[in-house]
Formats: sequence, structure tokens, C-alpha cells
Amino acid sequence: MKFVFSFLIFLLLGFPNMAQVPTQAEKIYLSGTDVKHPKVWQFKVSDGRKADVWSDINVPSHWEQEGFGTYNYGRDDVSFGKLFKYADEQGCYKTSFTAPNTWKNKEIWIVFEGSMTDTEVKINGELAGKVHQGAFYRFKYNISDKLKWGQSNLLEVKVSKMSAEKTVNNAERLADFWIFGGIFRPVFLEIRPKENIDWMSIDAKANGQFKLKVHLNQKLEGREVIAQILDKQGKQIATTSTIIARNDSTALLQTNVSSPALWTAETPHLYQVKVQLKKGKELLYTTSEKFGFRTIEIRKQDGIYLNGVKIKMKGVNRHVFWPEYGRATFPEGDLTDVKLIKEMNMNAVRCSHYPPDVNFLQLCDSLGLYVIDELTGWQKAYNTKAGEPLVKEMVMRDTNHPSIIFWSNGNEGGHNKDLDNDFSTYDISNRTVIHAHHKPDNAFNGIDCNHYENYYSTQKLLADTNIYMPTEFLHAMHDGGGAAALADFWELHWNAKKGAGGFIWNFADEGIMRTDHQNIIDINGINAPDGVVGPHREKEGSFYAIREIYSPVKISMKELPIDFTGKIPVENRYHFTNLNQCTFRWQLVKFKDKADKESGYTVEKSGIAFAPNVLPTEYGTLQLDLPTDWQTYDGLVLQVSDNQNSELYRWVWKIKSNETLLKPLLQISANQPTTATETDSLIILKANGIAVSFHKNTGKIIRLTNDYSAKLSFTNGPVLVSGTASFAEIKHYPENDAQVVEVQYQGDLKKVRWKMNANGWLEMEYEYTLNGKYPFAGISFNYPEGLVLGAKWLGKGPYRTWKNRPQGITYNVYENLYNNTQTGNAPWIYPEFKGYYANIVWMELSTMEGKFTIASPDDNLFVRLFQFYAINGATPHPTLPIGDISFLDAIPAVGSKMGVSASEVKGLGPSSDLNTLEGTKKRKLLFYFGATPK
Repeated sequence: MKFVFSFLIFLLLGFPNMAQVPTQAEKIYLSGTDVKHPKVWQFKVSDGRKADVWSDINVPSHWEQEGFGTYNYGRDDVSFGKLFKYADEQGCYKTSFTAPNTWKNKEIWIVFEGSMTDTEVKINGELAGKVHQGAFYRFKYNISDKLKWGQSNLLEVKVSKMSAEKTVNNAERLADFWIFGGIFRPVFLEIRPKENIDWMSIDAKANGQFKLKVHLNQKLEGREVIAQILDKQGKQIATTSTIIARNDSTALLQTNVSSPALWTAETPHLYQVKVQLKKGKELLYTTSEKFGFRTIEIRKQDGIYLNGVKIKMKGVNRHVFWPEYGRATFPEGDLTDVKLIKEMNMNAVRCSHYPPDVNFLQLCDSLGLYVIDELTGWQKAYNTKAGEPLVKEMVMRDTNHPSIIFWSNGNEGGHNKDLDNDFSTYDISNRTVIHAHHKPDNAFNGIDCNHYENYYSTQKLLADTNIYMPTEFLHAMHDGGGAAALADFWELHWNAKKGAGGFIWNFADEGIMRTDHQNIIDINGINAPDGVVGPHREKEGSFYAIREIYSPVKISMKELPIDFTGKIPVENRYHFTNLNQCTFRWQLVKFKDKADKESGYTVEKSGIAFAPNVLPTEYGTLQLDLPTDWQTYDGLVLQVSDNQNSELYRWVWKIKSNETLLKPLLQISANQPTTATETDSLIILKANGIAVSFHKNTGKIIRLTNDYSAKLSFTNGPVLVSGTASFAEIKHYPENDAQVVEVQYQGDLKKVRWKMNANGWLEMEYEYTLNGKYPFAGISFNYPEGLVLGAKWLGKGPYRTWKNRPQGITYNVYENLYNNTQTGNAPWIYPEFKGYYANIVWMELSTMEGKFTIASPDDNLFVRLFQFYAINGATPHPTLPIGDISFLDAIPAVGSKMGVSASEVKGLGPSSDLNTLEGTKKRKLLFYFGATPK
């Protein structure tokens, strides 16, 4: 036994390779792993709240969110000019850690994922290296020679909000977004063997060609580097190796993989490369990277090609932002954003205006989004000295993400052209560099990214020399832009040879929870409410409209044709996916009655349709095998899911006419005969406890009562919202068991005929003539908004609509309690209650005075509810019709940001033009001003 023990000792001492020596980098977090899982350090700030007092702070975080210092929005200097003084604060951090003796003879790095802005790092009182300048980039220091082994080591970090380098401030802090201070991304130690691989750059082409450039931490002549490529099951499918040449610290490895599964946003297939560094048979170090096989080509004067297929970007700009945490992040937040972007049927995201956290890019890799990774430079650029190390840090960190299609060298003039060639220095795949700009004639590398062109200038650009891919368009301030006019722009890009799609500004309202003001969410006036979702990702109407417009299964059928046989024309707007990989489910439904406690519909019958064989960008037909009695149901629902069973969109068509759908609602028994009473100034019609008074000098309703309310304040109408109308005469007469009031007008409003039926339903038939272009058309009444409790309706919803944003709403029975939400502002309650509602069959308003119902047997009725706007500026936009409640045949378009003029709205394209009206319009409305009909 003694001999065996001695032999084991000999083996361990004589052959150290047999001991369990770590060959991978060991990561030890000094901070928390993310903002929701922080660690506590000591901290003090030089100015603002809690100035010059040492206390505790969570790391990572922004110190403003922890109750320190002062808030700044980046453009405060623009708002306040010379009167404004930036918060030029410094934050001092302290923490300690132990360096065990086992770390001796290893390489120890301290890594910062992101710190705003200038960051000075000391270990045991000694500078770790040069002060880092630039907030959004990973940087690190080798601190091996500064540690005390087996003892506690002091880490001190001084972070200055304002950089000592003016161009860093110009690029990052004088920008049109919130700016903060502090260590906002994780800090960790990386412990590596003395000989190791520093970083790697991968180029994996669609034809299976694989290149790997390995950067060693030092010159390691004679060492062997081995790369193994593994598929998603972990099976090795290829291997390659090389020996490090003399006086070299890099190695280039190449191999080929036969018929790899290709990475696209539709098919995000990932592989892994496992890399070993060896000295003879001794394994020195091992690391790995995920990657995807794909080939990106910019074919000038043609388009962007991925794996030989032309692709178009359905993209959005995204800030890294969450109200409670600012730009500090957490994995669940990143996942939420990627899922929401894909739920809108988008395929691309621009990381505006800085590289995001690594986790977000990993999700784009694995779930499938095309990415523009951007060097910060908001209208002003880093100088070359400051910018060169930041390009290096960005590309070294991000180069192996297959989701990244472009590098962006700054935004809107923030381009230092001296840095353009630096990107390829660290990216072996040599991705194209773009300039995200806002000036014409500033195309770069064959791609014009000009911002905020209108529809007609976009047409010209698409006919010009360069590929056109606006990296910002359709500014989504408040309820403007986003999806408004998007369908017109998307059709331009989809059908144009050089149209490459674009990126809507912006994903989410950038609202910060102000810890200095009772935790209100501050969007800095009109600077930051630019999202298609709210600060906590509350979905605005544009979210669902974008989802329909960008659906890769395009269905243009607006209503069921009279001779419908189950055939639905479809277009495949995928780039790589056949429609036979999708699932098509149909349902025949019955809409809930108005008296039902619940909204929605009940599914009576359902089935799955055979998915048609339609290749990408081709057209085909979907056949629904409906039962023979399908016409007896209220509506037809078609729900389409992708090959991951995620819903792409859900269409609902009415089967029955409005008149048929209304029949059950109108069947109310009469309790007493209809009467007509005339006074000096009034004609009063009464039936079933409801009395309606018309003024004899105007023809307008001026008073309403019923058995349940002494007064119902629905009055002062009808008023023509466009055109002219002057009262001419009024008369009344009986008609069977009903009473009729007929009003004649001069001008564009011709005649209004009121008929009170014995059951209390009041019919209104009217006609008007308009010829020309108008923002809206129809009639209005008054009703006090403050008395309204809610609405329930059968029609399209649940969101309001605009002339140039009719998408994203479907037929159903909806119910919405009153709210005073103005889109993009607190309290972010969606859907908004006030607005234009489309294709109303019936609507019941609940008020403090009781309920009343409006209906129409005619199609295409818009109901406008109360006072609202889309975009708030010096003059809220767009102008509203007169009155409080309107019944309209035409509604206005909406612009895309503050300062919208009529010409700017028109410039957004055909659907944004004024309504062209010709001839006479006739419509019938039905009112019930009594208790809820059952």
C-alpha cells in the first residue's frame, strides 16, 4: 500500500498534466451578473444628491437610479443654451476581493462591460492602466502584477460623467437621448492560464467555407491550435489545426463543412467551434464560440443579399433602456424586446446609437434578427485618437455574432471617415460599414441610409444609383409615424429593385423612472416618447398595424366576396420559407351579444387548412374547406402560424351584413304608442319611455330624456364636420306606428330624416354632397366627455385608427373603460379610449347618465370619440372635427412627428393624402337612448 501511495505522488509530481489543471478562462463576477442581480460596493458622488458621503450602491447600475447625483437628458444644452450647466459629476467606487494563491502564475484580467464615461481603475492604489474613455464598450486591464496573493485586494474605480476628451462628449453625451453616470454593465475577473487565446474572429460562408483567425495572448511559436466544429447536437462535423509560426501571435485555420444549415433571421441555425491550444500533447487552453454559416453580399446598384437571396429589412431602432434601470440591463428585458420585435413580424434591429449588451446579440443570433451594430456618434464623431480603440473594442467583442449584418460608423453626421477601414482590421469576414445619416448625397459603400425621406423622395432615391435603406424613418412620436403610412413605404421597398427596407424610429418610449421625483416616468417632454411600445413595453396601435403590414403571409382580401368559395389569394413575403411550413387555422364564430357580460366571440366550428406550396416572394391560393352552412355564422377567422407555431397574424371577416347582425338588437317590444308633441320651439317624439326634443329653428336635438334619467346630454346635432349647412325648414308627421321629423337644409347637407319607432329605436337618415379634398366627412353631436364610463362595440378594434393606419384592427366585440391616455405619455394605458373607431356595427356608451346605443346597417362607419391628438406640439395634430362624438365616412391621416404640416402629411404617400370626395353620401344611423336593449 505504501508503494502504491508513493507511485501516485510520483505520477502527480512527475506528470503535472495529469492533475486537474483548469484550461478554460474562469470568470468571477465582482459586480452582479446584471442589474437585477447586483452586488453592493461602497460609493460616493461629487455633486448632486448624497454628494461627498460614502454609502452603498448596487453594481451594475446608474447612480441616478440609486439616488445619487443629477439627471441629464443629452440635449439639455439645446433646450437651455448657456443657462444650462451639465452635471459634471464624478463617482468613486470601492470594493475588495481575494486573490487565492492558486492564481499565481496565471493571467488575471479585470473586465468592464460598460461604464459611463471616463473610467479610472486602481488595484491596491496602483493604476491598472490608461483611463478608459467611452461609455458603451468592453475594456479590460491585465492586473496580474498588482495583486496580493492570498490576501484582500482593494479595487477603486473613479467614473467621470463628462469625458476629458471633448469628442467623446460630443459623440455620446450631447446626444438626443438620456445620459447617465456609473458602472452600468457587469465587472468581472477573468483568470487564464499563462498561455491562452485572447480572442477569435470567424468567417463562415454559406458554401461551408470556414475561416478562423485566432489571436494569442503572446507569441507562442510551435504551439498547436486545433478547431473542432460542432453541430447543435454537439456532434463534431469538421476539424482543422495549425502550428504557430515563428514570432507570430496569430493563427489562421480553414476547413469546409458540407451543406451546412444556413443562418438567416428565418432559420437561425447555430454551430459551435471549440478551439484548443496545445503544446505537444499538453492541453494549455480551450475556448469556444457560437457562429452561423452565412454569406453577406452588397451588390451595388442592386441589393443586399444573404446566402444568394435578396433580403429587405423590416427593422426598428432600439435603445437599451428600461424605466427602473436606464441603460443597465437584465436578460429577461433583452428577451422581451427580441420577442416583441419578432412579434411585429420584423426581421431586423438597429442598435441605436451604441453597441448593446452581449446578451441581446446572443438572442438575435439564436432567435433570428438582422442587426446593425453602431459606433456611437450622435451627429458628432469621436476624433481618430479616441475612436480607434473604441472601434477595436466593439468589433473584437461582437465580430462572431452571425446576426450582425452591418457595422455602422456613427449616426447623422457623427462619422469619422478615418475610422471606416478600422472595422475590417478586427473582422475577418469584412462586413460592410455604413453611415447612418440624415443628409442627401451621403451614401457610403453603395448604400444610401438617408433619414426621414417622404414617400415621393423615396421613390426618387429608389430610382437612383444606390441601394436605399433608411436607418431611420417614420418617426413614431406619440401616436404618429410607426405604422402610419408604413404600408405605402413598404410596398415601395418591396417592389423596387434597390429597395432594401428600413428601420422605424423607435422601438420603445425612452422614459426613465425619476428617483428624485417620486418615481414618475419622465420622457423629457417631446424628446423621448418615440416608441411603438411604451417604457414598460405597453403595445400601441402601431404595434399591431406593423404586425399586419409586415406579415410574411400577405393577405389583401378586405371583405369576403359575394361568391366566396373558400379561396383566399396569398402572397409569400418570406425570403427563405415556403408557405407550406406555416399552419393555417380557420374558425367560424358568433359575435357576443351586446347584453352579454363578456366581449369577444364564441368559436362554433374550426379546422386546419392544407398549407399551400408557395415559394418565397411568389403568389398562391389558400383553400379553406368550410362546411356547407358557413354562411349562417357571424364571422370567419383565419389564424396563421409560422414553423415555430408562433402566430404571424389573425384576420377576421364578417360573414353576415350589418343589417343581419343588428336584427336581434332591434327586436325590442313596444310598451305604448309613439307620440309627437309640438310647442313654440320644440318638436318632441316619444316612445317606450324615451323622449327626443328637436329645436324648430335649427333642426338639432337639444334635449333627451328617458324613464331612467331626467336628462341625457347627447345634444347639438347633427352638425356637418366638412362643408356648409344652413337650416331651411322642419316638419313632422306620423308613419304607421312611428313618428317622423324631417329637416331640410341648404348647402352641402341636404336632408335629415328622423323616425321614432314604437320600440324606442330612433332612425336617422341623412345625405350630404361634397366634391373636393377634405380631412374628414360626416356629422357630429355633443356629449360631455367627463360623464363617460366606457364603450362596448361590434366593429374593428380594439385600437383606434387613422386613414393611413387602417391595419392591425379586426372585427370583434370589444369593451374599453374610459381613459384619458394621450399616446406616449403617462399613464400608458392602451388601447386609448378616445379616437377614431372603424367599421362600427353597433356601439354602446356607458355614462353617468345611463347607457345609449348607436348602430348602422351601412358599412364603413367611423365613430369618433371626444378630444384627442396624435402628436402634441405647439398645435396638436391632426385637427379634429367639431363636436364630441362624430359619425364619419372619412377620417384624417396622421403625420410622423412634431411640426407636422398638411404638406408633410400628404408627402407620406397615397394613403396620407386628403380624402377625395365626389357626389352625394347617404347613411342611416340607429340610436337607442333608453335602458340597455335585451
